[in-house]
Amino acid sequence: MKELAVIVDNQATEKYLRIASISIALYDYIITLPAEWRFYRSQSSISRLRLACILFILIRYGSIIVMILSNYGVFSTSFTHETCKHYYMVAPVFKVIQTMISQVILGVRTFNIARRDRRIGIVLVVLYFVSVSVGCYDTSVTSLLPGLAGMVHQHVRPDTTNSRRFFRERNSGKILSAWFYYTAAMSYDLAVLTISTVYLLRYHPLSSRLEWLVRVLIYDGIGYFVVLTGSNILNIILYHTSDIKTQAAGASIGFAVIWIMSQRILIHLRELSEAETRRLDHVVAVRSPQNARDMMPAIRSPLTPKSHIDPEFELKSFNDVPTDDMELDICACVMPSVTLDHSDECGLSSSWGNPMET
Repeated sequence: MKELAVIVDNQATEKYLRIASISIALYDYIITLPAEWRFYRSQSSISRLRLACILFILIRYGSIIVMILSNYGVFSTSFTHETCKHYYMVAPVFKVIQTMISQVILGVRTFNIARRDRRIGIVLVVLYFVSVSVGCYDTSVTSLLPGLAGMVHQHVRPDTTNSRRFFRERNSGKILSAWFYYTAAMSYDLAVLTISTVYLLRYHPLSSRLEWLVRVLIYDGIGYFVVLTGSNILNIILYHTSDIKTQAAGASIGFAVIWIMSQRILIHLRELSEAETRRLDHVVAVRSPQNARDMMPAIRSPLTPKSHIDPEFELKSFNDVPTDDMELDICACVMPSVTLDHSDECGLSSSWGNPMET
């Protein structure tokens, strides 16, 4: 009787966790529909989507597929043990794909904040492939549990007590692979966000507006890391329990968190880019420029390094960045407008517009 009560309690906990993750994801999907529409409307054409928009679509609807695949079996009565033998690997594979998309978003964001430094790009690619390799290893370990791996994701009960004994023998390997997977994911997030934060702190904005922009980018990265790390730690803790259903329910929460936080980063970057494009900084030069050399200090980038010791950390000219670049290029979205107000003896004046315009 006591064992039956524990089983019922575990099933209730699992369903509560799954319903909570689905509800949170559905609520976030509804409230971000206007942002999704603005994403699509900002594209030049449907055949030439920018990378930020493509990543937004992938993380948004790829995560929906993951949520459906990982939770459908729980509330469905048509799944059998034989069915799971054929489809038990679908959910774990899509879990890795979702993580890969999320890590690409972080990597591209960091690469652009680092002004597309080639060495940083190489480091990011190496970190990415290491993390993906660990994720594939975790999926391969899951494939060693035919049937039971499907039960974890599709809520199918084992037919005999032999399957329970088989799970206990294999579960230690599954826990170890889960440790590798979540530790690798947290390490990648920490490394990538540390790089982007260091680069953001190296620049000293010359206006309060740009200072606010840098602060928002830093807080976005820290918030992403804290929430995702908390979710990963929760999953590691759940993998130490003997109840495989609770473990799978914890993974469902992780899917929802990755979905929400990843698309939030893209939405915030697009909103910041749009706001900075509309709100141009104006720099006023009091005296009349005598030649082109006198104009150069006035049209320098609004972000300058705090120290000029390391020349590789200096921002490149805006002319080096394509004008139709993606929203993830933070520096490209800040388009300074320089107004040079000078009058001659006759009181005539003239203005110099945006140096980026031709």
